[in-house]
Amino acid sequence: MTLKAKEIAQMIDHSLLRPELTRDDIVKGCEIARKYEVASVCCAPSDVPLVRQLLSGSPVRIAAVVGFPHGYSTTAAKVFEAQEAIVAGAQELDMVLHIGRLLSRDFGYVRDDIRAVCEAAHRSGARVKVILENCYLTDELKRTACRLCEEAGADWVKTSTGFAKGGATFEDLALMRAAVSSRVQVKAAGGIRDFEAAAKVKELGCTRFGATATVAIMEEAFRRLGPG
Repeated sequence: MTLKAKEIAQMIDHSLLRPELTRDDIVKGCEIARKYEVASVCCAPSDVPLVRQLLSGSPVRIAAVVGFPHGYSTTAAKVFEAQEAIVAGAQELDMVLHIGRLLSRDFGYVRDDIRAVCEAAHRSGARVKVILENCYLTDELKRTACRLCEEAGADWVKTSTGFAKGGATFEDLALMRAAVSSRVQVKAAGGIRDFEAAAKVKELGCTRFGATATVAIMEEAFRRLGPG
């Protein structure tokens, strides 16, 4: 089947997470998301009400981050943050697992932390992407984290926040896709800046990727694939 530009658009979580973004930046970002009908806008919890207003009438979903970007908030704080974001209008959550506890091999804590957020989200019909922050992990721990995420009920495993020392790699995406069952989806984040990378991410079996370069990616997709 021939790849279509709209398939690329439906993989994009348009990222509005940089700390220096102003209200005007959020408005412009949502205009881009509406124009290309991307999968979602991924924003800070405090911006969810504004994003909800700006995306009203659009098919673009709202994703809020939880425990971002370091993952070391308490489980109770993550659950509260998740619930508050959902009430404000978030339909998806991108949470950071507790990286230090994973590195300490405190796997029960990591699993329970993820499960608590997933259960709170799923009760309200929201879905959860769990960020591993792969640049800090061995391949063994990446696989273990993927397994813990699936056991805890996560809907996606995600490579990175985009705010650490490394982002998505094609090798990690292949590893993660192989580490989870077909029930769990894979999201790339950090470094997907052009059409070639977006197409490769899809080829590797990912269903979402985070992007700030949405305009460049989509304009190249239209040039190569046409408007359909």
